[in-house]
Amino acid sequence: MTQQSSSVPDLAPVLPAPGARVARKAGLIAGIILVSLNLRPAITSLGPLLPQIEEDLRLSGTGAGLLTMLPVLCLGVFAGLGPALRHRFGEDRVLLGCLPVLLAGILVRLLEPTALLYAGTVVIGGAIAVANVVLPSLIKREFPDRVPLMMATYTMALTFGGAAAAGAVIPLEDVVDTDWRGSLGLLAVPVVVGIVAWLPFGMRRVAATEGRRASVGPLLRDRLAWLVTAFVGLEALLAYVIFGWLPAICVDRGMSEEAAGYMMSAITFLQAAGSMVVPFFVDRGGRGQRGFCVVVALGTAVGLIGVVVAPMWTIWLWALVLGIIGGAAFSLALTLIGLRAGDGDSAAGLSSMSQGVGYALAAAGPFGVGALHQLSGGWGVPLAVLVGLCVLMAVIGLGAGRDATLSLSSSTSPSSSTKG
Repeated sequence: MTQQSSSVPDLAPVLPAPGARVARKAGLIAGIILVSLNLRPAITSLGPLLPQIEEDLRLSGTGAGLLTMLPVLCLGVFAGLGPALRHRFGEDRVLLGCLPVLLAGILVRLLEPTALLYAGTVVIGGAIAVANVVLPSLIKREFPDRVPLMMATYTMALTFGGAAAAGAVIPLEDVVDTDWRGSLGLLAVPVVVGIVAWLPFGMRRVAATEGRRASVGPLLRDRLAWLVTAFVGLEALLAYVIFGWLPAICVDRGMSEEAAGYMMSAITFLQAAGSMVVPFFVDRGGRGQRGFCVVVALGTAVGLIGVVVAPMWTIWLWALVLGIIGGAAFSLALTLIGLRAGDGDSAAGLSSMSQGVGYALAAAGPFGVGALHQLSGGWGVPLAVLVGLCVLMAVIGLGAGRDATLSLSSSTSPSSSTKG
């Protein structure tokens, strides 16, 4: 019996039936959603509880600021681990490993002494950073023809989970009669659900990549990679500035703190809806995404101008603009990673590079705007700088949205190609 003839019958049993493939894809989509729902609550829940944490632990202003900045910094610092872990274990197993680490971080920061609050926050940031890098690669592998739709689904779940947690942590304290530790501890429940949902995929054997891992270093010399990275970074910077300073801007204009909080919650939930408009504008093969990149960048500028200088009776309209456009911009930024990457290695590498640099910029953004506000004594100078960054983001989007791909199939330099 020849080797060729013996190998043919062995292939048939491993080919799944059409019904099984559909069921697997449905389960995979559900798993991605349940995992994604857990990749922001541990970060966004800190803000509403921060006054209680400061009072209970007697944190200084610097200590409280560090607590809010740490997760964003960790998202950038630990993003570089994603490609190596993906190559060693595969996306499925790395994602499964991230969830118990996230769970451990949530539980550790509930313990005494106060140092464990910071340590747990670092662990949380590291787990989320790696998951952020691996998920676009997994989506590229499993849904190569539906990248915009699946990235929009991923970002919608991501945004909704963060918004729901930020809005629920305070009411949960009253419902279950607990303090800030108990409220933060309840975030462990959906993480356990995510672990159970992803377990069938995380336990299976999936070949990561064959041979030696493609080097991510060549991306640092690739123009398209830097354009995508710059777009992702500017989007993240603008988003964190809005989250950090929009309530203060509204209060300075005469809005009550309570109303400003409601506005911020509305913007956050609107982002989940905004993320789902992306496939309708992006999933158009052969035409690129340049126009949509310009729209979200300049739309952000229009929303910021409206919030700062338009009549107060229109401010909720501009909040609506910032919410929808912000969600679309976030989803588009992550979608560009999948669309510009020609293979799984490239998706993981580009995700690591763009999110690593992007979240470093995002961490500096709110601090820079605060410094400009303090030096100028108003919001005019910060607004002018932010509008300038929006224009820069639009220009960069003309390159990042071009219908081209890069590939790390070569270990020396990424190969780029333009479609159409």
